[in-house]
Amino acid sequence: QVQLVESGGGLVQAGGSLRLSCAASGRTISLYAMGWVRQAPGKERDLVAGVNWSGGATYYADSVKGRFTISRDNGKNTVYLQMSSLEPEDTAVYSCAAGRRLGAATGPFDSWGQGTQVTVSS
Repeated sequence: QVQLVESGGGLVQAGGSLRLSCAASGRTISLYAMGWVRQAPGKERDLVAGVNWSGGATYYADSVKGRFTISRDNGKNTVYLQMSSLEPEDTAVYSCAAGRRLGAATGPFDSWGQGTQVTVSS
């Protein structure tokens, strides 16, 4: 089973940027599709970005298109989420996820990290 540890979250003002990292261990992420999900208090977990095993296919939720970029470095066993033009509505716990359907950027994802908090102030 792959273990995932997120980092890079924090407090940022609206319009700012953050880069989240997800370090994987136990398995190589080259065998997984990877994604980022977020969950705000009282809301369902929402897939915001996904990438297939090679990086050749990506998915973005409409709410983040043009602002977020998912990428992966299989050699470093790390996946990233570059977040720009952040808005207060982006405030959530962001978790990294892995799925064994390698060609699908949208999952399903069945392994999860603990998440990192992103808070965007007005």
